Amino acid sequence: MALYDAVVDLPVVVEGSDRERHERETSSDFTRVTTELRLHGEGVTGVGEDVCYDTPDHDALVDAPELAGPDAYDLRGAWTFGELSAALDDRDLFLGHEPEREAASDYRRWTVESAALDLALRQAGESLGSVLDRTYDPVRFVASTRLPDGEPDRVEGLLATYPDLRLKLDPTSEWTDRAFDVLADSGAVRILDLKGAYEGTTVDQDPDPALYRRVFETFPEAVVEDPAVTPETRAVVEANADRLSWDAPVHGVADLEGLPFEPRWCNVKPSRFGTVESLLDALEYCEARDVGLYGGGQFELGPGRQQLWALASLFYPDGPNDVAPGGYNDPEVRPGLPTSPLAPSETPAGLGF
Repeated sequence: MALYDAVVDLPVVVEGSDRERHERETSSDFTRVTTELRLHGEGVTGVGEDVCYDTPDHDALVDAPELAGPDAYDLRGAWTFGELSAALDDRDLFLGHEPEREAASDYRRWTVESAALDLALRQAGESLGSVLDRTYDPVRFVASTRLPDGEPDRVEGLLATYPDLRLKLDPTSEWTDRAFDVLADSGAVRILDLKGAYEGTTVDQDPDPALYRRVFETFPEAVVEDPAVTPETRAVVEANADRLSWDAPVHGVADLEGLPFEPRWCNVKPSRFGTVESLLDALEYCEARDVGLYGGGQFELGPGRQQLWALASLFYPDGPNDVAPGGYNDPEVRPGLPTSPLAPSETPAGLGF
């Protein structure tokens, strides 16, 4: 039975909804804004989190009609989960506002679908694990950070406080020799994200063949994510195809099948898939082909982070999951944060962990 078959016919009753804005400074030198969506029905609440990166996409919701009013978010009624998902196909979830970037449409769709699935599961007295007949295992995680000015000071501070912490880093052409040396000696690097699939963002990294060669040579055990395959980089990328992972280009099975190399790893960011069906189909596809999986975070500030932990717990608990608790993204990381692995609760419910 396909994974989606386990949830498509779940009944869900929506009686009302509301939303809450979250805001926090991050170590990546930007103010993160997200919006939490809550769907209510039969005395319980399902939650989802909008992880659109651009604050104007969230600002546009502030003056929008109340979600229980006559707009795209008016989902009041009795549905199956599949019916509710299908009903979203023709709804303008941006309420007339043009999203800042194309990927935001998937992020916003996931917000509603995850809240609806969470509500359906809770109304049924189930968890995602129980309906999929899977167990919740402790989740191993890595922490991601950038190196200001190409220097490793922040990483050195993190490892001084948390010596067993493992890392996901974004190499840039500004990385110094000292950065490469310190990081190689640390033995803490698990994933290196070359950001080769981004255009027009603050994290763009041009496909630098010298950088690519040095990354592959300096960190021979690390997974390397999202290289740009160009005439200049193809040779070194192809020679290391068994270490490659893909993130930004993947929104469903068709994208996995269209990659320049057969995927060996995939970074699973649920919001990139837009719909629950697309996500579960992709997980099934990867499991059948022994593609290594790990979860990816997007600076979630609300319930989205726990939902990432739940999915990782059920599907890839031992992967290098980039889903560290939010405190690791603070500008100043304090002592006393939870360490890896994260233990699930004794009685997970809905999409909770």
